[in-house]
Amino acid sequence: MIRGGGLGNSGGKTGRRRWWGVDDAGAGGRSLLRSRVRRRDLVVCTRQLSSMINAGLPLTQALEILSRQATSPALRAVLRETRYDVEAGHTLSGALSRHPAVFTELYVNMVAAAESGSLLDEILGRLATFLEKSDRVRRKVKGALVYPAVVLGVAAAVITTLLLFVIPTFETVFDSFGALLPLPTRAVIGLSRAVQNWWWAMLGAAGGGLVLLRRWAATDAGRSRLDRFLLRLPILGSLLRRAAVSRFTRTLGTMLSSGVPILDGLEVTARTAGNRVIHDAVLESRDAIAGGDSIARPLETTGVFPPMVTQMIHVGEETGDLDGMLSRIADFYDDEVDVAVETALRVLEPVLIVGVGGVVGGMIIAMYLPIFDLIDAIR
Repeated sequence: MIRGGGLGNSGGKTGRRRWWGVDDAGAGGRSLLRSRVRRRDLVVCTRQLSSMINAGLPLTQALEILSRQATSPALRAVLRETRYDVEAGHTLSGALSRHPAVFTELYVNMVAAAESGSLLDEILGRLATFLEKSDRVRRKVKGALVYPAVVLGVAAAVITTLLLFVIPTFETVFDSFGALLPLPTRAVIGLSRAVQNWWWAMLGAAGGGLVLLRRWAATDAGRSRLDRFLLRLPILGSLLRRAAVSRFTRTLGTMLSSGVPILDGLEVTARTAGNRVIHDAVLESRDAIAGGDSIARPLETTGVFPPMVTQMIHVGEETGDLDGMLSRIADFYDDEVDVAVETALRVLEPVLIVGVGGVVGGMIIAMYLPIFDLIDAIR
């Protein structure tokens, strides 16, 4: 295995230094700082480390250079501590595993496989590519959700303004008429009064509901039902399923090409799937594969993965090029995510405009109905 200084047992702590005024026992107090490491900074750091090791620089020297030139204070501190761990005799994967908020289990496992096969520079290059492509898919999915979130936020602000400030003005005018108001007008005025008098209760109910939903979603059963519901949504479900398949195949393909055993790769991939349905399906398939089954058949049995995916995995197993086939599947579904994002935006845009316009327009029309009736009476 690759070690920085070879100064003894990999589990030793000789030469460890204290950072942020705490030692190993204060690791929990540093999690907030580490969590601010951006994915882009980690990608650049990984690719630079790969290049330096490929050029023949010792690992500790490469880590020292990276820590000096890192623009992120959090990443700089983590790299320094990693270098001290390596100098103390830890393997690089062991040193990285001490910072789970920065280096994921996938990252650590691939580095461990690279150390055992003396392919650290090559695997780090693959890791950087993997992180770049995964981040690209993640940003596309988030980008597809930004537009409807902004539209709904603006609509909520407009409707709240109407109910709190505009409708009461109309109500004052209508009270001077002394006539029976149309049903839509009375409904809007009643809603306005409820918001004015009970806004605190509505906010409390919304906040409490959100807290309960988060707690429910944190349970295994809740997370599974929520993810299954999201995958069944008409437009968003297709996008999330394609993104999950892309993440699964790219993660597993990258790990297999790096020398990680298939069972270990499936276990790590399940935990990094980002969807409980995919997680459960992969672990279920892993148990069958551990019993001697092929990879494609258990995945097909779960019914979670599209037939094309399982068929291509089967072909990869037959030809002995499973990691390459998984990478090609991931590339295909990356393109599918692009198509799904474009389709979702094309469909959501008119739906949101019509829906929001209908609500706001309906409220305005309801408030003008008495005025129309008054005009008719005068005529």
